[in-house]
Amino acid sequence: MKAKKAAESKAISTEIVLPNDTNTLSNLMGGRLLHWMDITSAIAAHRHCRRVVVTASVNNVSFNHPIKLGDVVTLEAKVSRAFNSSMEVFIDVFVENQATGAKTKCNEAIYTFVAVDQVGCPISVPELIPETEQEKERYNGALRRKQLSLILAGKMKPAQATELMALFTNS
Repeated sequence: MKAKKAAESKAISTEIVLPNDTNTLSNLMGGRLLHWMDITSAIAAHRHCRRVVVTASVNNVSFNHPIKLGDVVTLEAKVSRAFNSSMEVFIDVFVENQATGAKTKCNEAIYTFVAVDQVGCPISVPELIPETEQEKERYNGALRRKQLSLILAGKMKPAQATELMALFTNS
């Protein structure tokens, strides 16, 4: 299976916050944003492996700034690392200033997807090749995040998490 560059494994979507998307404070509801992030990141994962993908976990979500009624929201999802059958996808969320067009990052999330075959069994995915500094940073962090997740789930012993341990032993 041919490795893919991170730039080939991305998806961008743009939404406008409508009244049905908001809470009583006229802010975008978190669930609606999670829905948008899930779809956009699933497309990025699919583009990476060209297989059916299923959401395995939502690893981290940061709601740093409220998104208001009428705001134009851009979601940028990119596979940060591919493992055997799973892929970590990083999603950056931006709000566009309607007067200037400038985009401000307001939220981010990390999702994990698994590629599956026709009967829903996990299937191998191509390796990912990071190129930019940000892609390399996210790629390296993905292994540490996976190891931590496996430890917390009881599927890995802490002593086996070499990348994670290196954070604490290397000075």
